[in-house]
Amino acid sequence: MISAGQLRAARAVLGIDQKTLAELSGLSVPTIQRMEASQGVIRGNVDSLMKLVRALDTAGVELIAEGATSSSGGRGVRLKQPQQ
Repeated sequence: MISAGQLRAARAVLGIDQKTLAELSGLSVPTIQRMEASQGVIRGNVDSLMKLVRALDTAGVELIAEGATSSSGGRGVRLKQPQQ
């Protein structure tokens, strides 16, 4: 699963815009825009989500699930849980 925040962060890390990500993933710009505007985890067509994740992986982004460790040990960004 990928959240809208992860998607925006992944694009920022790669230094690409929505149009470039659309081209890399084979999705349309409006689809990328809808995904990024989602609240929390992106929901949608499984094929579209797989294309997106595959494109990010190919570009060098590792998506780290909440509470998981990085498999490659590379640098990354993760939000801390808010203090209550």
